[in-house]
Amino acid sequence: MPTQLYLITPPRFELASFTKVLEQVLSAVPVACLQLRLKPVDEDVIFNYGQKIKPITNKYNVALIINDRADLAKKLQADGVHIGQEDIDYQKARQILGPDRIIGVTCHNSKELAYEAADAGADYVAFGAFFPSQTKEKPKTQANISLIHDWHISTNTPCVAIGGITPENCQPLIEAGADFLAVSGGVWQHPDGPVNAARKFEFLFKQLPAME
Repeated sequence: MPTQLYLITPPRFELASFTKVLEQVLSAVPVACLQLRLKPVDEDVIFNYGQKIKPITNKYNVALIINDRADLAKKLQADGVHIGQEDIDYQKARQILGPDRIIGVTCHNSKELAYEAADAGADYVAFGAFFPSQTKEKPKTQANISLIHDWHISTNTPCVAIGGITPENCQPLIEAGADFLAVSGGVWQHPDGPVNAARKFEFLFKQLPAME
């Protein structure tokens, strides 16, 4: 299956202007997921932003994922939550969200953490960072692209590559077998604009052979 685009919101944005750009992007190319990731901000703001964004993701059949907060994902009736190693653990998140919602787990550069998450039932694992990030000051971990290849050939649990990914540097990740590319600055801050950046990703997904 071709690699798919997994968008992450900027950590801070003005709601009205962002939703307009978001709709332009989602109407231009297929997108698998949008993760609402606001840092740092209180839960009322996250809930308010989520309420405004959810009708747009619903319209384009894009899964809305809430970062960190399983409780807010449930309150928003979002499609799932993405949790880090320092956040709520998988089992508690599953208890909150029930069996049908998506739960993804950050695994940094560790196959051991990824196997633990997959064995617990995670819907996907996320590896990274693969490149310097435009939205984080300094990534906690540096992952090697061989990690994607090794994971792809050893398990059926989907993997997400994250961290500084752009249309210009993503080819090795696609070829290694990444199921999803999680992208923030590489779309929203791309010099050619978000829509053109998303189209570049889609072109590469169609042209480059993912590992079988």
